[in-house]
Amino acid sequence: MRSIATMLGLLLAALSWCAPAAATPGPADAPEYWFDEWQVPQLWQSGARGQGITIAEIDTGVNATLPELRGRILPGHDFGGAGNGQVDRQVDTFGHGTAMASIMVARPGVLGITGMAPAARVLPIAVPLGGTTTENEPDEVPAAIRYAADHGAQIISMSLGGKRQRGVDAAACPDEEQTAIYHALRKGALVIASVGNTGPTENTVEDPGVCLGVISVGATDASDQVASFSAREPYLTLVAPGVNIPTLGRIAGQAFSGEGTSQSTALTSATAALVWSAHPDLDARGVATRLLNTLDHPRTRADPAYGFGELNAYRAVTEQVAAGAPNPVFDAVEPFLGRLAALNRAAPAAPPPAATGAGSTGRYAVGSLPWLTPQVALGIALAGAGLVLLAGSGYGLRLVPAGRRPPRPGAARRPRPRRPRPVRSTARARPQRAGTPRPQPGRYRRPRPSRPVPDR
Repeated sequence: MRSIATMLGLLLAALSWCAPAAATPGPADAPEYWFDEWQVPQLWQSGARGQGITIAEIDTGVNATLPELRGRILPGHDFGGAGNGQVDRQVDTFGHGTAMASIMVARPGVLGITGMAPAARVLPIAVPLGGTTTENEPDEVPAAIRYAADHGAQIISMSLGGKRQRGVDAAACPDEEQTAIYHALRKGALVIASVGNTGPTENTVEDPGVCLGVISVGATDASDQVASFSAREPYLTLVAPGVNIPTLGRIAGQAFSGEGTSQSTALTSATAALVWSAHPDLDARGVATRLLNTLDHPRTRADPAYGFGELNAYRAVTEQVAAGAPNPVFDAVEPFLGRLAALNRAAPAAPPPAATGAGSTGRYAVGSLPWLTPQVALGIALAGAGLVLLAGSGYGLRLVPAGRRPPRPGAARRPRPRRPRPVRSTARARPQRAGTPRPQPGRYRRPRPSRPVPDR
């Protein structure tokens, strides 16, 4: 009997070994390798598919009519003109906003490209960006952040950035944008943004990635090495795959592969959706704590190239994370949120300030304190780690009110695809239309109403 049982066991093992594994999604020359590394199909089988989660994508808009995205893109808003965000405003066929949405929620279609959180929904918020049909309109990212928070988004994903200039801009994060992020955090949203594509030497400070309370994302390749283009910054939070990433184009039937911290940000947002769907009782801080305490190659202090470590979606969903585990992103911002809450309690009838210009974060504090309670003092001490990390950005420490300022010229803003190209597969590659420029670093910027700053 024992020998028969042994033989049956060996036979079952052999059959299991011979069974074909699920193929990695995506084209052969640009596979979605993180599906294997993070065991994404197993996460789906366990019930973590992003269900019940809305990701606000502030970008160029999303072509909601693509078969792979149909039914997964909610009506949103277009701050550049009339519309609900369901049209991709990018002139180039790459379609930056559509591409990022496909990373997050696409069903398998062209070349098998598959979104990582297929049960999540994307709230598309189109803003005027360089390279779009609305690029000459005013800067609307702060308003877009507020719209996302006020319309039920649990996650706000921003694969874009505005270059800040030392010696020109007084602070790293514009005051209006920081105030909008505070609003989103107080509404319970998780804010994620790319660090930028100016590595390894230029390393330009960019908002909103530099702003307090934002998970700032850099890029790695398939070997988990930091990408050369990924900006090295002291405020970097984590890194995620961002090289040779396949995406859908804004025109049906087209696909591209590209690289950039934009793609890394979309994958991080999708991971957050999986975590939240698996642990629906968590708040935004709890989701961020899971992301930060399950990183591969973790660091106790942020490294300019890798942040606190490398994203691992499987660990973020499945591992046990201790209550009270460290969370440097929220530890740095919560004292300021508490301060704003105290001010609101002291003057409940006063509306929040409607700031419109450059303000302070990086080295950020809110106002001069009319009182200093032990709780406020403790909060300032907890925030010290975040302020020290931002000291390397080159902006001086100053106390400023979150008040109204005139808009500052410059601070060009752009989405960050890194030279996406038509995906090649075993079939004949689809050529790009002759004369169509390809997205390149520095080509995408969001001009402000006044004089724009040159890309370089």
